[in-house]
Amino acid sequence: MIEPTAGFIVYGTHKDGLKDPMGRPFIDEKIIEQSKNALKKRGIKLIEYGTVIATKKEAAEALKKMKDNDDIDCVILFTGTWVWASHLIGALRDYAFTGKGLLIWTHPGSQGWRPVGGLVMHGALLEVGIPHRFVYGGAEDGADVDKIASYLKASHLKNFLNMSTIGTFGGRGMGQTCGAADPSQWMRVFGIDIDSRDTTLLIKTANAVSDEEITALEPRLAALFGKAPEKNVVNERSIRLYLALKKVVDQEEFDFYTIQSFPGLADSYAASCFAQSMMLEDGYGTSTLGDFNTALTTLLLTKLSSERVYYGDLQNIDKKNNEIKIIGDGACPPSLAGKLGPAGFAVHGIPTEGEAGGLSVKLICKVGEGVLARLGRVNGEFQMVITPAEIFEPGPDQVESRLNECGVPFWPHGFVKALCDIEKLIQSWTNEYACLGYGSDLLPALVDFCSLTGIKAILP
Repeated sequence: MIEPTAGFIVYGTHKDGLKDPMGRPFIDEKIIEQSKNALKKRGIKLIEYGTVIATKKEAAEALKKMKDNDDIDCVILFTGTWVWASHLIGALRDYAFTGKGLLIWTHPGSQGWRPVGGLVMHGALLEVGIPHRFVYGGAEDGADVDKIASYLKASHLKNFLNMSTIGTFGGRGMGQTCGAADPSQWMRVFGIDIDSRDTTLLIKTANAVSDEEITALEPRLAALFGKAPEKNVVNERSIRLYLALKKVVDQEEFDFYTIQSFPGLADSYAASCFAQSMMLEDGYGTSTLGDFNTALTTLLLTKLSSERVYYGDLQNIDKKNNEIKIIGDGACPPSLAGKLGPAGFAVHGIPTEGEAGGLSVKLICKVGEGVLARLGRVNGEFQMVITPAEIFEPGPDQVESRLNECGVPFWPHGFVKALCDIEKLIQSWTNEYACLGYGSDLLPALVDFCSLTGIKAILP
C-alpha cells in the first residue's frame, strides 16, 4: 500500500508574527499543526518547508527545492493569510512542468483572512492554466481531508508510472481486441514504456529452477492453501512457471507485466493460472491474454489497497439484483479466500484452452467493500469505469448451486453487488474482465488519477 509524500509550504504576506489590529497573529500556528497532523494520520509523509513564503525569491527557492526532490508526489500550498498572487505564480508555473501534483489547502475562518488568500491563488492558477486541486475545509472535517488524501495518492500513482516499464510475454491472447495497447499512446499519456519478451525465456528459466527452490516454496504454499499440492509433472511445471516468472520480471526490471497465457504457454508447457495467482499474491500488477488495460488497472488497485486484487471474467450479471459474478479461469490471490470457500488447489480444466493443463486456485472471495474498475479505450481514447461494490458470500445452503451455475465450479468465484446503475455499467464496460479491489477509499483516488492523466472517468 502506497505512502504518498507531499511537500508542505505555508504562504502568506502577513507573516513572521505580524499581528492584526486586534492583537492576534495573522497566521494561526495551531491550525497549521492540526492540519499537518490530520494528514499524517492518513498515512501521508510530509516534507515541510521551514519558511512561510511571500516574496518572489522565497517562492522560487521553496518550489525549486520541491521540484528537485524526487520523493515528492505533490506540493500542498497551505494558506496562512492573504498573499500577492503575482509573487508566487511564476515559481508555481515552473514547478508544474515536473508533472507533480499541486494542491491549495485553505482552512475556513474569518480570522487571518485565509479564504481571501486561498481564492486569490486558486483564481491565479485557473487564469494561467496551471492544473491543481483546491480544497476549502478544516482539519477536523474528515471528508475534506479525504479529498486531499485521495489527490495525493493519485499524484503518487501518476508519478510512479512516469518512466516505468510494462513487460509483455508473448502476443495477444485469445484474439483480444479490447486489451491491445498503442506504445506511443502509453508513453504520451502515462510515460510508460512497453517492452516485450518471448515466452520461450520463461520456459528456459522454468526448466532451470532447482528442486531446492521448489522445496523451499512448500511451507508458504501450506500456509496459503493448507497444504502443498500433489507432486506430479503438471503441478511441478506450474510451480516452476511461477518461480520463473518472478525471476524474469525482477531481472528485467518490469514494474508490471501482462502474459499471453493462451495460445502459447498453456499448450506447450503449463497454464499460467497458478503462476498468476501467486504473482498477484506477491503484489505484482499483472493480467493474462496480453490485456494491457487490465494490467494497469490491477497495478493501480494493488498500490492503493491494503488487500490483494482479483481480476476475472465478469461472468454473469443479474440486473434485477445488481449482482455480478466474477470468475477467473483458475487465477486469484489465495489470501482473498473467505470463510465459505477457503483457498485450495484445482486444475485448469479446459483442454481446448491449454491442453498442457496446469494447477489453478479455487476459492470464494471474502466479504468486504471495494470497487469494480477497468481501464479501457473507446475510439482510441482512454476511459475508466469505476463503481463502488460490496463483496458477499452466498448462504451456506446456496454455495454448491451457485458454484455449479457456470459449469466450472472449481474456479475462483467472487460474488459482488454493484452499487450503481447496472445498465449504464453494462453499456460502458469495455471488456469481459472485471478488476476487484478491496477498500472504500479506492474510488476517489481512481477518479483523481483519471483527472490527473486526462482519462474520462465513468461513474455509472
